[in-house]
Amino acid sequence: MAVADVTVTAGTPLSSRRRKVVKRILRNPLAIAGLVVLLIAVVVAVFAPWLAPHEPTDTHLDEAFGPPGTPGYLLGTDDLGRDVLARIMFGLRASLHVGLLAVATSLVVGVPLGLMAGYFRAVDALISRFTDLVLAFPFLILAVGLAAIRGASLGNAAIAIGIAQIPGVIRIVRSETLRLKSLDFVAAAIVEGAGDLWVLGRHILPNAASVVIVQATVAIPAAILGEAVLSFLGLGIQPPAPSLGTMLSDAQQFATRAPWAAVMPGLAIMLLVLAFNIVGDSLRDALDPKASRR
Repeated sequence: MAVADVTVTAGTPLSSRRRKVVKRILRNPLAIAGLVVLLIAVVVAVFAPWLAPHEPTDTHLDEAFGPPGTPGYLLGTDDLGRDVLARIMFGLRASLHVGLLAVATSLVVGVPLGLMAGYFRAVDALISRFTDLVLAFPFLILAVGLAAIRGASLGNAAIAIGIAQIPGVIRIVRSETLRLKSLDFVAAAIVEGAGDLWVLGRHILPNAASVVIVQATVAIPAAILGEAVLSFLGLGIQPPAPSLGTMLSDAQQFATRAPWAAVMPGLAIMLLVLAFNIVGDSLRDALDPKASRR
């Protein structure tokens, strides 16, 4: 049997497996609801400059603390008269930017290291010690260090969160690589003379892609929460640029007078994170090998 014929572990063509995954997701009402929320969030974030009713940094002191429903301000205004809706729209843009950049950073570094740790036993101990070292520094400590060296910014916050997520990616990819390495199709490829890089790139990585995708969908909401925390503490996006975390930080001192200024961005964070978690759980269930045999 040719090597190419044994790379599909489930014995099913790749396109057929993809169709089955899509069908399982579409049969899940929660997954559809999560996808709809994410689609709306992405559209709002991408087209925020055109959809926002006002500029997010424009101040109107004569209209400060306007409640939701104020003419021209659907979700009200904050202490400086800035439109809460416009700031949430641009805040979603920043949150998604940080989430995607942080996860991309963790995948670019973590996936190759996880593959090497699971496949090459000689470097496994070294990579595992690196993982333990990174885990010894919480992402807040990394963010403080980066802020002290390079200044607080969106990019530094994303890098700090991405570095903090690298150990999780390494461990998951390493575990999946160890599992796939013991399967017959990898042994067949090695017997036929395939090199290590060919086995990793042609057989192990494609079959581990589903695990990586699920890990990414789980890591993005964690990164969004991390960005909100860092911005709340003044280590992320700096004012007057809008961020959901900075909105919460600014609104806390006026919580009794203008609760909507804190509730609205809080709800936006909750819905965005919840949608990502629902989609991630649904995708994990749809890609479950046990489910695929039912």
